[in-house]
Amino acid sequence: MNEEIRQQKMQNIAELRELGVEPYPYRFSKTHSSAKIKEEYDYLEASETKEDAILSTAGRVVALRHHGKSAFFVLKDDSGRIQAYIRKDSVGDENFKLFKKHISLGDFVGIEGFPFRTHTGEMSIYVQKFEILSKAIRMLPEKWHGLKDKEIIYRQRYVEMLSNDEALERFKKRFELLRLTREFLNQRGFMEVETPILHSVTGGASARPFITHINVFDVDMYMRIAEELYLKRYLVGGFERIYEIGKNFRNEGISYKHHPEFTMMEVYQAYADYEDMMELTEALISSVVEKLTGGTVIEYQGKEIDFSRPWRKVKMRDFIKERLGVDILEDSDEALLQVLESHDNIPEIKERGHLIEKLWDLVEDELVAPTFVLEHPVIISPLAKKHRNDPRVTERFELVINGMECANAFSELNDPVEQYKRFLHQAGLRDAGDAEAHMMDMDFVRALEYGMPPTGGLGIGIDRILMFITDSPNIRDIIPFPLVRPVSFTEEELATEQASEKKEE
Repeated sequence: MNEEIRQQKMQNIAELRELGVEPYPYRFSKTHSSAKIKEEYDYLEASETKEDAILSTAGRVVALRHHGKSAFFVLKDDSGRIQAYIRKDSVGDENFKLFKKHISLGDFVGIEGFPFRTHTGEMSIYVQKFEILSKAIRMLPEKWHGLKDKEIIYRQRYVEMLSNDEALERFKKRFELLRLTREFLNQRGFMEVETPILHSVTGGASARPFITHINVFDVDMYMRIAEELYLKRYLVGGFERIYEIGKNFRNEGISYKHHPEFTMMEVYQAYADYEDMMELTEALISSVVEKLTGGTVIEYQGKEIDFSRPWRKVKMRDFIKERLGVDILEDSDEALLQVLESHDNIPEIKERGHLIEKLWDLVEDELVAPTFVLEHPVIISPLAKKHRNDPRVTERFELVINGMECANAFSELNDPVEQYKRFLHQAGLRDAGDAEAHMMDMDFVRALEYGMPPTGGLGIGIDRILMFITDSPNIRDIIPFPLVRPVSFTEEELATEQASEKKEE
């Protein structure tokens, strides 16, 4: 059935060209968006017209009602919707005949006319001229909104956006969040910089990298897993307040909070420490949440989350000990492993750092309100300075919201000798089979040997923050075009039709 309709639309396009009408013209002069029209002429009362205000607008036809010698239709653009009214006596017999026969749902149309408000109070445009801007060959999906098959939605996100206003607004908020984040940091004197995406050595996080090959050097390289080590090179070079917002790539599984390609923001401030980063994190996130949602208390998946300051602080050691009865600083590896065995949460590599991380996994979900988790052990924090009051732990925090790590920050390690020792330990883990351990980066050590000032560093997962702002249960809901398993186009078409038929039933 869909193919029959598609063929009919192709024939419709051929007929237009025979009439000398190009269904895909090059441009259209659009003077007003739908939102601007409604704002500018909001003063018009029911049945009032503004015939001396000629304007032009354009958008996709999403509703169409014919009434003999006239028709009402609705144009949708990226600011909203506006109703238009066309009459045979306003555009002429031939033009009206063309409109009636060749304009259908999904087409992009440009119109020129004047604003008026209908007797029912609907802001509208009285059409004096119209132009076909793009003929849609596929029908708009009537049953797309509410479709349960998420894989189809992720594969054809453009269809979700064009047919579901909530989806379009969700992604607008994504880019508004990025804009507000940049404004906040720029106002504090930070400069946005760039770092490479292709790395010869991975670092800055514990993660399995994607491997690619560069032909010109005939060597394997890695997609970056973090911006950190190159951003610190900027500090060595003389920059003092910098940030980068960009994509990172980690060859890991997909879950409601994990995606192999994700957006991270990293910030570095010379002459600062992790306490300064805590203040910045609180101020930044609470600010953007308030601006995008209208308040600091939001509802996320049925839970109330309060982003108002100050945020709770807990020590990792104390939190684990209170809930699991084991001391990650004092107790033996065997004691830690025993607790993990009782919860059936044993890591593949039974090294102390992995044991501690698995213990934390058992209790992290208990933190719902924004909480700073402090003082991670040195063994799981190879890039952070030792705590000035306890050398067994580091000056590090993770921000946890609703059981998800949303930020990570350090008083950055700038001692090149200590950094080399930490890298050696990580290299040993890699030799033991830990594919996520840090690689030895001798160039970074060399950079530190030239001197890096005391620095506070911070990384924030943009996608996870957006999940809370948009009340999205899955990280792929707020990534415009998420990763999906490759399938043939025929398989995808068949799956879409079957899901649509099932929805109709």
